[in-house]
Order: sequence, then C-alpha cells, then structure tokens
Amino acid sequence: METGLFKRVGIVAKPHRPEAREVVDHLISWLRAKDREVVLDADTAALVGAEATGVPKSDVPRMADLVVVLGGDGTLLSLARLVESGEIPILGVNLGGLGFLTAVTLDELYPVLGAVLAGKYRGSRRMLLHVTVERQGEPVAEYVVLNDAVITKGALSRIVELEIYIEQEYVTAYRADGLIVCTPTGSTAYGLSAGGPILFPTMRALILVPICPHGLTNRPLVVPEEVKVRVALESQGEDVYLTLDGQVGFPLRYRDLVEIRRADREITLIVSPKKSYYEILRSKLKWGER
Repeated sequence: METGLFKRVGIVAKPHRPEAREVVDHLISWLRAKDREVVLDADTAALVGAEATGVPKSDVPRMADLVVVLGGDGTLLSLARLVESGEIPILGVNLGGLGFLTAVTLDELYPVLGAVLAGKYRGSRRMLLHVTVERQGEPVAEYVVLNDAVITKGALSRIVELEIYIEQEYVTAYRADGLIVCTPTGSTAYGLSAGGPILFPTMRALILVPICPHGLTNRPLVVPEEVKVRVALESQGEDVYLTLDGQVGFPLRYRDLVEIRRADREITLIVSPKKSYYEILRSKLKWGER
C-alpha cells in the first residue's frame, strides 16, 4: 500500500453533472487503492449509493486533510466558505470547461492528484472576506466569502443610494444599481462583468465596483487589505439584497450597515501545474482571438 501525505481525502461533487457518478466511483476506488480514507458529503454519497456514509458538507473540511471538488467554480465556492483552515488544500477539478477556480481538467485529475499525495504540488493562498450586517447597532447576519459581497436592488426597484466609509472616513455616496466588494480572486467574477479591474488572485486588497452608477465619475476603487469597508443603505422602501458569492442572499432594510473586511482565515487552492494564471485568463476571456 502507498502511504504519504493526506490520509483522509474529502470529495464534494456537483451531483447534477451526468458524468459525476462515474468519476466519483472511480476516484473512490483509486484513493482506497492508495490506502487513503475517503470522506463524502451527503449529496456525493447519495450519488454513488453510499447514503449511509455521507456527512454534512460543512463537516467534510473538518474530517479531511485534503478536499477534491468535482464540478465548477460554483461548487468550489460553496465548499470554500466552509473551510476553517488554510492548511487543508482544495483541489478543484472542472467537469465541464475550464474554470478560474477549478482549473484542473478531468484528464489531469489523476496525474495531479498523484503528485499532490506525494507532496509535489503548488498551493495558492487566497484571502476571504468577512461580512457583517448591522441593524440598529446590532449584528443580524454574518458571512465569510471567497469571491464577493454584492448589494443590489430588486428587479422593480429604483436606483439605490449607498454611503461608503473606509474605516470611519466618509468616501462617497453611490446612486447605482448596486455595489460589488470583491477579493482579488473574485475580481474575475461579477466585478469583471461590471467593469472592475482584474487583480492577480494572491494580491491583498479589496475592490469596490459600483454597478451602473448614476454618475460618469464613479469608478472602481482598490483599497488595502487591512481596512474595513462600511456601506450604509440610505434608500427607503426599496427592495435591496446582500448576496454572498452569488449563492446566499440576505434582505437589507433602510439604514442597515454592511461591514466588509478581510477574514481572519484563508484558504489554499492547489493550482494546475500545466496552466499559469495568465493562460487561464487568455482561455476564459478569449484574449488574442478575433
């Protein structure tokens, strides 16, 4: 039997991918042949008919030394928010095309994973954001995100009014469809679509990107990682939501205060040994193509 690093390997798969069951089945057999224990979240366990062995997704990072995510960037985002230690690396494997976060392809899975189990891999540390909502001076919601926190109006709402503070200093007021506050990792997600800059993902900064601002002078703003960004909702009677990583939503009320800062913890993503970040950018964004 082969021994080495990462004795317990967690597997989280996107269950609705048609090829997921076969991939998970084969991966479990491959890992057990290498004397590794396997930890499956409930959905992944059900996928392979092992419901009795499945655990809540939130328990997978606590029970494993390494987590393999099979799916797309959204699947990885849902897992990343649950990882409490940057010492537990995540290997993202895309079951479809190429992802920014799940940059390892299915063809690369076993060569890359074999190298990881032997300790031959490169990890990329990524900052997370800690997001708190205060209502009348009391915290009412708290989240940790990898990509972004987004404040947006509902479909029938008018422009929302937001006051922006960095630390305790007033910066500006936005009248816009909303505001994105993202990490460098999240700069290639919603922030990019809204005209924000691309930052190399291991940089340390927060990016503020107004969404369709009512003013031609409003531009994205990049601030240091150590500051606290505070956003006060000044619109009355509007349908406004805070959305976390595009997956979790929280309704906001007039005068709610959203505080966004660097989280106390980080995650480690295992990067593809065959593709640099710039290659991923060229592929995903079709740079150089006519």
